[in-house]
Amino acid sequence: MDFKVEISAKNMEVTERISDYINKKVAKFGRLLPVIDDVRIDLAHLKNARSSIDRNVAQITIRGKGYILRAEERADDIFTALDATLDKMQRQVERYKGKRERGRGDGTPASAVAPVDLPFEETMPEPVVVRRKEFTLVPMDESEAIEQMALLGHENFFIFYNANSSEINVLYRRRDGSFGLIEPKVG
Repeated sequence: MDFKVEISAKNMEVTERISDYINKKVAKFGRLLPVIDDVRIDLAHLKNARSSIDRNVAQITIRGKGYILRAEERADDIFTALDATLDKMQRQVERYKGKRERGRGDGTPASAVAPVDLPFEETMPEPVVVRRKEFTLVPMDESEAIEQMALLGHENFFIFYNANSSEINVLYRRRDGSFGLIEPKVG
């Protein structure tokens, strides 16, 4: 494996058996995807789940150049949850590879095409910001953004760098199930 596998657990212990099982199963993704930066496995045992069949949660996140794939499943046994999550991830990888066979763009990174940063005044008081996320935007068109939104399991919105307009856009799901696109303009 040429990528880092990070395993974290909440309310449970990651035994050597679980660790070996995960490493063996995750290794196949290295053969399917050419460039994987890291794989994160989050395991949790929820003591107060509504149902006993939802107590063990397994989530897998695969990050690579230009993509993030995520899958999560719940079961009454951690190995069952892992197997279901791995199967779901396998389907996502196959779907991702199938869609990518047609190619995209010239491979120019978003940082090279992004406009120069404009000065930003922070107007929100500091205590309001409880979490910050930083991620790399990869140029894509609207159909690829819809696909990436589905692959990540984002239900409501997805932020992306639109390769056609050279701007950052927000794709969102409307109440009727269709999609809307926000194209911000600097005033």
